[in-house]
Amino acid sequence: MLIIGSHVGYKKNTGLVGSVEEALSYGANTFMFYTGAPQNTIRSSIDLDDVKKAYSLMNDNDIDKNKVIVHAPYIINLANPDKFDFSCRFLSEELKRVETFGMKYLVLHPGSHVGLGVDVGISNIIKALNFVLDNDNTNVTILLETMAGKGSEVGKSFEELKVIIDGVFKKDRLGVCLDTCHLNDAGYDLTDFDSVISSFDKVIGIHKIKCVHVNDSKNPLGSHKDRHENIGKGTIGLDTLINIIYYDKLKDVPKILETPYIDGMAPYKEEISLIKSFN
Repeated sequence: MLIIGSHVGYKKNTGLVGSVEEALSYGANTFMFYTGAPQNTIRSSIDLDDVKKAYSLMNDNDIDKNKVIVHAPYIINLANPDKFDFSCRFLSEELKRVETFGMKYLVLHPGSHVGLGVDVGISNIIKALNFVLDNDNTNVTILLETMAGKGSEVGKSFEELKVIIDGVFKKDRLGVCLDTCHLNDAGYDLTDFDSVISSFDKVIGIHKIKCVHVNDSKNPLGSHKDRHENIGKGTIGLDTLINIIYYDKLKDVPKILETPYIDGMAPYKEEISLIKSFN
């Protein structure tokens, strides 16, 4: 079964129920949300009654909570030693919030080395993840996202992610989130997705892929720019994205749209309908 959804809002006044209702309005059977604004540390308390109501609504509409994705805030940067204490503390708090919501997966941008070099950045990420996971009692899996390589981003290749995973003691607490725009902009030719997945499987292992962010790209292959485009409107193209979405070896992995709004409106209902028409 196709597991398809998009990023949805999470607001204090509507809670998780509002997130589920938004997902359903798009014709989705999963979704991704932030537990608060991704650009700051402001977090409201979690209303457990609201969560219970949200679960009831999800059950009634065949949304599996184990396929729902939470995204960590952008301001966490494990690669920057100047932000070590802040990033570790905030990531630890987010893991607890994800557990309180009853979700399994937290997508995390590995971080940016801010001019220190990839090797130093990776070393800092490993140190931070080991510190956080050693002091964490949740069952949440952190999904390291594949990055475009914009600026000093770490995680632009499968090999970089492998070094991080290999350096973390609790490897079972780590997975990977593929992002199609990021992969394209990092230089992976998605028109030959068999080869991309074969490479990933050899380097890391396909079993580690727990989420796919489905985005077209405004940029050519290998541009290292990271600018998402709407489905079928960018350089990756509709046929290639449909092949990825329905790729048999990833059929049980949730696909999440993060495409741009059009004239201030979410495009997800139309894009999900288009994707389903190929089923």
